Amino acid sequence: MTRDKTSRSVAFALLVGVTLAVFWQPLSTLIRFSFEQEHYSHIILVPLISACIFLLERRSIFSHVETRRWAGSGLLVLGVLVYWFGQRYAAVSTENDHLAIAIFAVVVIWLGAFVLFYGLRALRAGLFSALFPFLMVPIPDVALNQAILWLQAGSADVSYAVFELLGVPVLRSGFTFSLPGLTIEVARECSGIRSSLALLIMSLLASHLFLRSAWTKAALVLATIPLLIVKNGVRIVTLSLLSIYVDPGFLTGNLHHSGGIVFFLLALLILAPVLHLLQRSERTVGPAYVSSDLPE
Repeated sequence: MTRDKTSRSVAFALLVGVTLAVFWQPLSTLIRFSFEQEHYSHIILVPLISACIFLLERRSIFSHVETRRWAGSGLLVLGVLVYWFGQRYAAVSTENDHLAIAIFAVVVIWLGAFVLFYGLRALRAGLFSALFPFLMVPIPDVALNQAILWLQAGSADVSYAVFELLGVPVLRSGFTFSLPGLTIEVARECSGIRSSLALLIMSLLASHLFLRSAWTKAALVLATIPLLIVKNGVRIVTLSLLSIYVDPGFLTGNLHHSGGIVFFLLALLILAPVLHLLQRSERTVGPAYVSSDLPE
């Protein structure tokens, strides 16, 4: 049995290695994107995180392996067709959208290889880590622009509400705020898309590692969504007030350009009690659920 699993792992690794060679051009472009574009800085970590989860859960994932030729081959063919479609229509798509199609196809091929050599039961046992690599896929331009606009508008609304709550004189015109001695604009660069994506990924990981039921996992991720806007609005207000009442240099200093990590950590601190409450709710509901299945 051990020899069988070893041969399967070798075959799987060889097939993945072949895909790395065949699709090296889009994969190398993806690596370049992850270093050049801040909203894709998380991509380089996605395969590493997925591999770590596989290692942590390898006993349950590989407790029952089987060959699934039809299902695995079907996914392999689907990935190739998706890649072919992206190449065929590359001329009418942006570089980002073209890359999104290519990387989506590569991940589908990897998924097909996994099903081919390990089977559907192994896929179900390791579903989270098997699907996690899809976070490597660049967000299509239409969806990315909408997400940035939503974060931009939400951050502006939260900032305006906080200014009014604190009694700071403010005049708003769209995304522009006129404050005492200062005028700021909540631009696309102020949307906080980078930290928002990182926070969403962290909530996905936390829900998988620390929660058991589907509803508590969904609740944690849903609780993260408004937090994306709140933490960015707080950042805008904090920088503005520091610039007005302490030093105008705060708007151009390190806290403005590199201080996102501070507010990201603040968001995690806010999310921690939510996670704790959801864990407690599972402990409370769990025994009652189990006892309901016992014979009377």
